[in-house]
Amino acid sequence: MLPFDVILFDVGGVLLTNGWDHGERAAAAAKFGLDTQELEARNAKVYAAWERDEIDHNQYLDAAVFYEPRSFSRDEFFAFILAQSKLLEDGALEILKEIAGLNKYMVGALNNEARETNDFRFGKFELRQYFKVAFSSCYVGLRKPDPAIYRRALDILGSAPERTLFIDDRQENVDGAASAGMKAIRFTGAEGLRGEFEKLGVF
Repeated sequence: MLPFDVILFDVGGVLLTNGWDHGERAAAAAKFGLDTQELEARNAKVYAAWERDEIDHNQYLDAAVFYEPRSFSRDEFFAFILAQSKLLEDGALEILKEIAGLNKYMVGALNNEARETNDFRFGKFELRQYFKVAFSSCYVGLRKPDPAIYRRALDILGSAPERTLFIDDRQENVDGAASAGMKAIRFTGAEGLRGEFEKLGVF
């Protein structure tokens, strides 16, 4: 008997770079001549709402960047945001491909991401061909590590928590999944994850 029925992957920090985290925002501030602290403060007020799909990217940009006239356009700035999405060095994309190719598990995503960037990342890196389900924050209106997002995923899947494996690079998200009864692994690199999968009998 296989050890799990479902394997859920985070995306940013596991498969791809974080598309719009502290480092990317600092780079944007440098490129566009913004005050980094002001950008961080304004981002903090609205980013969670964007990731829960309570506002769209235009509303996010209005609040975080375009609250005053700028010498650059909204399209230029958003294109920069999208360009920050890259394959993660030492990421788990090849492992995801292998797991999906086995056709033994329900493979999916459980990630925090705004709708526009999530759809872009899923499309650009062809993740939908590997994911059979996606519990992205923008689709379910909940964000990790809120316990409700893990319960929602389990309810929709109809999977027993102990038969559900979750991989994330952030300890608080791993802890949230574990508190819901899932088996959770903190991702630190492809070799380490492959070793964990082999120990668990996933392959």
